[in-house]
Amino acid sequence: MLAFLFATVAFSIDAMLPALPDIAGELTPANVNRAQLILTAFMAGMGLGTLFAGPISDAIGRKPAIFLGTALYIAAAVAAIFAQSIEFLLAARFVQGMGASGPRIVGLALIRDLYSGREMARISSFVMMVFITIPALAPSIGAGIIWASGWQGVFVAFILFALIGAGWLGIRQAETLPPSERRPLRLGPLTAAAREVLSDRQVMLCTLVLTLGFGQMFALLSSAQQLFGEAYGKGDSFPAWFALMAILSGAGTLLNATFVMRFGMRRIAKWAYAMQTVVSSVMLVLVVSGVLPESLRFPAFFFWAVSVFFMAGVTFGNLNALALQRMGHVAGMAASIIAALSTVAATLIAAPVGLLYNGTAVPAITAALICSALAWLLMGWLRD
Repeated sequence: MLAFLFATVAFSIDAMLPALPDIAGELTPANVNRAQLILTAFMAGMGLGTLFAGPISDAIGRKPAIFLGTALYIAAAVAAIFAQSIEFLLAARFVQGMGASGPRIVGLALIRDLYSGREMARISSFVMMVFITIPALAPSIGAGIIWASGWQGVFVAFILFALIGAGWLGIRQAETLPPSERRPLRLGPLTAAAREVLSDRQVMLCTLVLTLGFGQMFALLSSAQQLFGEAYGKGDSFPAWFALMAILSGAGTLLNATFVMRFGMRRIAKWAYAMQTVVSSVMLVLVVSGVLPESLRFPAFFFWAVSVFFMAGVTFGNLNALALQRMGHVAGMAASIIAALSTVAATLIAAPVGLLYNGTAVPAITAALICSALAWLLMGWLRD
């Protein structure tokens, strides 16, 4: 159930990927790269929404806050169906992202209500392992919907997805934040909680590392349709390749769930960023030098793309658990601040990288190399 709620974000991004060429041709034919902003607008809205979702859940409870976010998400999806311009569609996607922050951020606070430390990291990894099937299937689902009903049909699917998730939560999950532990939505308590979160060195370091991790992953996602279709000639089979990439990447969450209790959250995440730095360095040299024969260029790119998502599966659950370890009493506020800062900042990394797309994978690979190297350095300052 939690995996399904978390997957609202992934489905909202990945199911849109096959629709980008159609939307670009219909709403912005003079500048097709602007269609990528449909993804970054959603992520920017989600980043802003996370500022409110957590504190609201601390005040009214986890379930009501998730229902409120779901209602906003559905309303924006309805508006997007009737978009006649790229500007209106981007505005609807921004609001939809704000709504999606409810299930995603409040779901994380819900997990923190029940677990902490390495156990939270282990549970989060299992959630991510189930959740990974959504991005694996989403492009294929999106492509099928577009074939049957056009790109507007994808937004109908978003509405159905959100209704299923909210209904499942309402039936199966008890409220995890009792009234006695709720924090009122008053300026004084909110300011004190925010100050506590923002002044914690561990939380801020984890947030910065998460920003770098999200940034390189969002940069790849923004250019994925063009890279697979234009750079490597796999446009017709893009959904299948994307599904395989997501499934292979899911091994990262399984490995983390298996070994996090033994090796610890910080050590595993640091190893993952070191691995990504090496892989991206080698890939950048191979692409820029042109030494790879034609037959090996796509396999090499695919291996690198899998490594980026593998890195996310190994690190994100651990970093959230590290950040929230001492923040259980203000879990909603902490989850909001961490997600808001990391998502908005990651969008600022991903948007220009996507717009710099030049027919090659060089911009995305360069972003992954820089972000992973910086993340690896910052991990040395963290403690379990």
